[in-house]
Amino acid sequence: MTANEFAVQGIPISEIAGEFGTPLYVYDAEVLRNTYRELRDLTHPAVDIYLSLKANPNISVCGYLGSLGAGAEVSSLVELETVRRAGIAPENTIFLGPGKTRAELEACVAAGLRAVVCESLEELEALDAIAVESGRADLPVMLRVNPDFHTKGSGLAMGGKPRQFGIDVAVLREGRAVVKGLRRARVIGFHAYMGTRFLNHEDLIHNTREILTTAASLATDLGIDLRVVDFGGGFGIPYFSNETALNTGELTAGINDAVTGFLEDYPDCRLINELGRYLTAMCGTYVTRALYVKESMGEQFVVADGGTNHHMAAVGVGSFVKRNFPIRSLSHYDAEPVREYTLTGPLCTPNDVIGKRVALPEVRPGDLIGVERSGAYGPSASPGLFLSHGFPAEVMVHGGRAHLVRRRDAVEDLLGKQRLISF
Repeated sequence: MTANEFAVQGIPISEIAGEFGTPLYVYDAEVLRNTYRELRDLTHPAVDIYLSLKANPNISVCGYLGSLGAGAEVSSLVELETVRRAGIAPENTIFLGPGKTRAELEACVAAGLRAVVCESLEELEALDAIAVESGRADLPVMLRVNPDFHTKGSGLAMGGKPRQFGIDVAVLREGRAVVKGLRRARVIGFHAYMGTRFLNHEDLIHNTREILTTAASLATDLGIDLRVVDFGGGFGIPYFSNETALNTGELTAGINDAVTGFLEDYPDCRLINELGRYLTAMCGTYVTRALYVKESMGEQFVVADGGTNHHMAAVGVGSFVKRNFPIRSLSHYDAEPVREYTLTGPLCTPNDVIGKRVALPEVRPGDLIGVERSGAYGPSASPGLFLSHGFPAEVMVHGGRAHLVRRRDAVEDLLGKQRLISF
């Protein structure tokens, strides 16, 4: 280990890369634990914290957060099986998504979940029919609401405007007959999710208050016994130089105040805060190795062994203007930058750019370069099959040891599912 080399829980990054190869994702379990526990300690005890698997569905990430007390929000059969194998109990799991298949609805009925989140009245009736066919009684259901209030500060709005998600409040207020006509399904609460990457705590507090107010009003209109409200999450983390981290103390104080007031009227109701990016992003580093350093028309390029095929989020998180994630030389972690490099991957497209004009120490072939804050929406949101490179290895450092938690794709992983016909 060199004097200024990056290390995870004391393990040099060169040692991790040497054992598991590059490119790879490295997750620091200490960061994962500290993020969860800080939020858990600051949050009202009536609020359950759930991991949204779409951010990072790695089974060890899920299992570790589950061991700390987190529940799970899933949206596919594989995610449902992931949390089961990870040890998160069905009664601490909810299943949502705007386009559930019959097979998924049947699995939800059989699984004994805390709740199935229905996103239309038609889906609610279909789920009720499946529960009748299966002989399942008293199936707990939440209704996803598309609220009629607006919010600001989201990197990607998921509610409060025309969306495929949930049921418009106006439609739901007219749905009492549907709810009362259910035979086996029982509506116990509501779910709302306004958007992602909120960095202003006041916006999140506003959303929480409005969602709880809407849930109370709908419970009265529909005549249900309100037992659970999922007020979403959307807590952001700062990726870019002009962004500031959430004020967690002010945020949780405001949410706790809203929850306390709500519980005065609904003392038996529990709340869910579902989070993905906030829980997992900070623990992860995407590690690539520089293959070549070259100049083109006056611009310095580092061509690495991994790129946007593994980390599509680094393209810009939905922004029309390319902004760089935090990118560091891991081989020379504390060295001063000396020039700007454009960091690219191995793909045959000019769009394979992880970072533009990144200030780094001098880069030489073989150096390790890391994209930080990459524990969310890495492999799960990337075109890993482009050029058939496959998905990278994932490693979790826990208790001072590096554990392989997903092996990298091999040739047979990619070709074994294909069939060559005779010509």
